Amino acid sequence: MSRAQRVCRAAWLVGTLLVGQSATADIEGAYYDIPTPVYGHGVLPGGEYAALGVRLSDGREIGVGLHEAVFEDTTPRLVDLDGDGSAEVIAVVSYFDRGAAVRIYDEIAAADDPKGTTVALVAETPPIGRRHRWLAVVGAADLDGDGAVEIAYIDRPHLARTLRVWRYREGRLEQVAELDGLTNHRIGERDIAGGIRHCGGAPEMIVADANWERLIAVTLTGGALNRRDIGPHLGRQSFANALAC
Repeated sequence: MSRAQRVCRAAWLVGTLLVGQSATADIEGAYYDIPTPVYGHGVLPGGEYAALGVRLSDGREIGVGLHEAVFEDTTPRLVDLDGDGSAEVIAVVSYFDRGAAVRIYDEIAAADDPKGTTVALVAETPPIGRRHRWLAVVGAADLDGDGAVEIAYIDRPHLARTLRVWRYREGRLEQVAELDGLTNHRIGERDIAGGIRHCGGAPEMIVADANWERLIAVTLTGGALNRRDIGPHLGRQSFANALAC
């Protein structure tokens, strides 16, 4: 068993694992670990995990495990959400009884703990509300140029097919816009299609229409989402071409 696996297995048992000396460090990497069948959803093959590991710039690893949920996602995403020069971790959890939510984790000092640091949950969207209801992250960026970072995801890409955008500001997430009729994942696919492209001007979210016939570029302007058709969907290469501008 690798060191990373040992770290995360301990995290699964105790909830949160503290590692290292009394100092903070930048987050340099994150990964899901310990595949688990306990949730049994299966829309994302191999995509349900019991633990999250975080690598720090000083070589330490800190892990966090869950008791009432699993991580259900392709990979954690590292984004500097608060503009402090250090990345936070964007992860997707699925509660056993309430479905999926987006979580933001950060590595912070913990002066009252003998180990000195911990991985902390700092913000979370409301869960969808029902077991086996998932969301697929599109990406995160300052979508409207206001200086705050937005997180975009498709709420229930196989059912509701709703693009939702949440803004992260001062440690809180607030929903700012939504748009129906869009998706980025089909049951059984191991990856999430599309993403956010930066081709000059405002960032664009690249997703598919609800029928997987057309590629759609979406922008956030004045608190509203605006869509435009950018061509036929002809497989994953269509998304790659669109993201490459």
